[in-house]
This record gives sequence, structure tokens and C-alpha cells, in this order.
Amino acid sequence: MRVVLLSGGGGGARFARGLTEVLEPGELTVVGNVGDDLEILGLHVSPDLDSLLYTLGGLIDGERGWGRADETWSALESAASFGGEDWFRLGDRDIGLHLVRTQALRVGTPLSEVTAQLTERAGVGTHVVPATDDRLRTHVLTPAGRFGFQEWFVGRGHRDDVDGVEYEGATEADAAPSVLAAFAAADAIVFAPSNPYLSIGPILAVAAIRDAIERRRVRCIAVSPLVGGKAVTGPLARMLTRMAGGTTAAHVTDCYKGLIDALVIDESDAPADAEVELVVTETLMRDRDAERRLAEFVLGLACA
Repeated sequence: MRVVLLSGGGGGARFARGLTEVLEPGELTVVGNVGDDLEILGLHVSPDLDSLLYTLGGLIDGERGWGRADETWSALESAASFGGEDWFRLGDRDIGLHLVRTQALRVGTPLSEVTAQLTERAGVGTHVVPATDDRLRTHVLTPAGRFGFQEWFVGRGHRDDVDGVEYEGATEADAAPSVLAAFAAADAIVFAPSNPYLSIGPILAVAAIRDAIERRRVRCIAVSPLVGGKAVTGPLARMLTRMAGGTTAAHVTDCYKGLIDALVIDESDAPADAEVELVVTETLMRDRDAERRLAEFVLGLACA
């Protein structure tokens, strides 16, 4: 069964890991968000792609939920002592990855090719591909002004309410090579339990990707990132309340109008109504077994 998963980092990466334990090698393609990417201290950082690589490669810091396990911070501390930026936490092991990526990009290697090389070197058998090789950056509109995603999320601790989201470069961006072929060959398309505005939204902002999903001949299933009307992590509940008017299943499906056939919601969010099919199960991924159970449930629904 060939599956295409749209995903950010965090919960999306854990769900992707669950899928890898259910599917055969080579059956899963993960299309990753690049709207969070940034350049800092001269390095190109792709936080969501890295979370996918670290999670699928067994390198993630499970306690923090991001970055490398057994991390140290000497390089960042040294940079800060010489006046460099230290608001974005770059660990020593993490920097090694960013150095390799940045060098490859500077000589003209596309991000999708670099990502394929990095995942292979990390022992990841899953095909992880950025939504686009072109520059695409997420910006949030707040009462305090317009901010790049990482400036708002990390630098300002996402304390500002969000009135809107913009995807700079999306109009010109094309899908990365192999993305459209993956959609054409897919037996199912799945949206991970990631923030619809900040993680899935930038991917769908690439017109060729959105068109491919709208023209699909297979089922497209989304997994709600809410549990009990709240986000497991991050600012999604605040964003949905302010931008969409609430945190029900219907408010989530409204983010995906015309794109999904069903939404998987947690038991704590039922009963609920929406314009698409709602299917109830336990969605909170407390451990690896829960990741696998949710993956099996979603794949079963996709084949229904």
C-alpha cells in the first residue's frame, strides 16, 4: 500500500514513525513542511525536515521532542560570547547536519536531493521530501506586527495572538521532484496530526500539491491534532479559536475544505458534527505502541 503523508515535525513525525512500522519499506512518502525553514548564523535550518529525520532515524531527543539526543551546546555558547545570535537553539550535533546541508545548497544541490542524501546517511528508509525546493516561508500576522514563523514561535515564545498566516513564495513555488509522482502512485493520502495553519498549510499553499490532492482518485484522511479541544503542544487551540471561532472537529475540517474525505478525532472530542465523515479513536500517541495503533487505524480507514 503506497501512502503519501503530509507532515510537520513533532506529532507528525511520531505518526510517520507509526506508519513505518505498519507499511512495507518504500511504501511511505512523507512530504515535509519547509515554511519553518530559516537561515541563522549562516546555516540553513529545516526544523520539520530535521524532526522527521531524527525521529525516523532514532536520533530524536525524546524528552524535549526536538533536536538530537545526547546534545551539547558548546558551539552556540561560543557564538553567543562573540555576539552571535543564540535565541534559536542549535546544538553541536544538530549544527553538524546544518553545515552539511548549507554547503550542499550553496553549490546548487536542491533541498530535495540534499534531504534524500541526509536521510539515507541517517539510515532512514522512508522517502522524506520537502514540499518544494523553492523558497517558501511562513509569516504570522499579529496585533504586534508581521513576523517570520521562527521569530514569532521561538523568539517571541508565540505569545502574540495570530490574526492571519501568509506563505511567502508560495505563488511561485513548484512541487519538489517526485512529489507529484508520489501522489499519482498513492493508494491513500494522509494529513498528519500537525497544525493546519503552520505545518500543513504551507504544503497546501504550493498550488501543484493542492491541485494533485483535489484531483485525487483515492481517499484522503486527516488526523485531528486536537485532543479534548486542546492542542497536545503548541498554539493551535488559540489560533483556531481566534481565526476560526472554536476548537471543534468542524473547525479543523474547515481548514481542509474540498481536500479530505474523513477526519479522525479523539474519543474526548466526540460526539461531533462536520461536513465530512468523522471517525473516533484514541489519537493521543503516548508511546510507540500508540503510534502504531493509530497508524493501523488510519490505514484501515483509508482502505475502507
